[in-house]
Amino acid sequence: MSATKFLCLGLVLHVLIQGIASIDYGAALTKSILFYEGQRSGKLPPNHKLTWRGDSGLNDGYDIGIDLVGGYYDAGDNVKFGFPMAYTITMLAWSVSEFGKELSAKNELENALEAIKWGTDYLIKAHPQPNVLYAQVGDGDSDHKCWQRPEDMTTPRTTYKIDDEHPGSDLAAETAAALAASTVAFRAYGPSDGNYTKQLLTHATQLFEFAKEHRGLYSDSIPAAKNFYGSSDEQDELLWAATWLLRATHNATYYGSYIDAYRGTGWIRNMFSWDDKYVGVQLNIVKLADANIIKDPSKFDDYQTALNEFICNCIQKGNNNVKRTPGGLIWFNKWNNLQYTSSAAFLATVYAKHLTNHSADIECTDGTVKADDLVAFAKSQVDYILGSNPKNMSYMVGFGSNYPTHVHHRGASVVSIKKDSTPVTCQGGYDSWYNKNEKDPNVLEGAIVGGPDENDEYTCARYNYVQAEPTTANNAPLVGVLAKIASLQS
Repeated sequence: MSATKFLCLGLVLHVLIQGIASIDYGAALTKSILFYEGQRSGKLPPNHKLTWRGDSGLNDGYDIGIDLVGGYYDAGDNVKFGFPMAYTITMLAWSVSEFGKELSAKNELENALEAIKWGTDYLIKAHPQPNVLYAQVGDGDSDHKCWQRPEDMTTPRTTYKIDDEHPGSDLAAETAAALAASTVAFRAYGPSDGNYTKQLLTHATQLFEFAKEHRGLYSDSIPAAKNFYGSSDEQDELLWAATWLLRATHNATYYGSYIDAYRGTGWIRNMFSWDDKYVGVQLNIVKLADANIIKDPSKFDDYQTALNEFICNCIQKGNNNVKRTPGGLIWFNKWNNLQYTSSAAFLATVYAKHLTNHSADIECTDGTVKADDLVAFAKSQVDYILGSNPKNMSYMVGFGSNYPTHVHHRGASVVSIKKDSTPVTCQGGYDSWYNKNEKDPNVLEGAIVGGPDENDEYTCARYNYVQAEPTTANNAPLVGVLAKIASLQS
């Protein structure tokens, strides 16, 4: 057995498979939000808790004369990809708008709002004109040839944008959704700064119009993004943005001129992710009808039918059930599967709240499903992620006594600049840190890695980016789920 596997599998004290009562969901919630501090780009604030991180990307945007300092690195690299960043902010904002009270009860509401604002501040900077949106900072190909902590990176910080002549309806609409969803969250739970929410909404409105009027996939306009976050459709983001703008404004124009006019549901999907928002659209339509913002909900029965079937498939009572591992994890994709698991658990948790409010059930092919069943399903997935699995391994870094210690993440795997300020070179990082068998010198608290394969197997090795790389999109839905489950534990 290699030294890497020795450290990861075992010979820390293994915990017994944890029952619900033994898992500290509140601690997991705290760490899930703390993770975003590890992904910050820019000038770090004085209250930054992950002290091994330092300032980085302080000249971003310099090449085109725009201040693009800030935002988040998407995963274990040092690139700022706007598409997954915007989705992450949308999902963090949705977590707050749905479960703000639960976050507050666990003293995490302020931290969640701060994580959102770190993203929205950057998205506002990235939108300096109505029909211009800076989509990416950094070149993925050159970045992936180097292994450097973000504080040292020497790779090009090239900026890429969409505009009238190089459209990206998907990216513009997703960014509009992020800013509109954040408006909803800040209005409900944020500081009483009406000017900030007005600013968010102004940008959201402009971006949605840009998305509608200049159609096309952003990754066609920006080939540098295609191999990393290539987009497969634009219609889901347009509907997604329209539903969030309708929630934020109650302006019937978004309903009449877009949602009702389109009348597409996306039909039954097999996942919900940064690239496929249709199930989120379906749930938003149900919620908008519930709030009487949509006046004739019967016109949208197809949305609820498709949503129900997705949920039924996730909980193994549908016509085309999602695959499960022998240990009980729903399994969608060999690459970063826990992203899809966490988003499905989030949708189930939000839908459970809706069903409870209406004393309603879902009729699946294999029986009636109640709100409590959906919460139980979400708990089962969270429990698996946090250690109740055949490996007795937590897939949240820093949680429990047996978690990934060789994460595919530059900042975590290279000695902190606070401890050793000697610059790490592009290839020197591979020689000195990437190829080391020793565990990560920095603990990336709260990071959810890609997770196990379809047979519950996990190779804890830095080179294993398919399973061992965390992303901002993995954590965002889990914030809301953990807030809800932690509240039940109290």
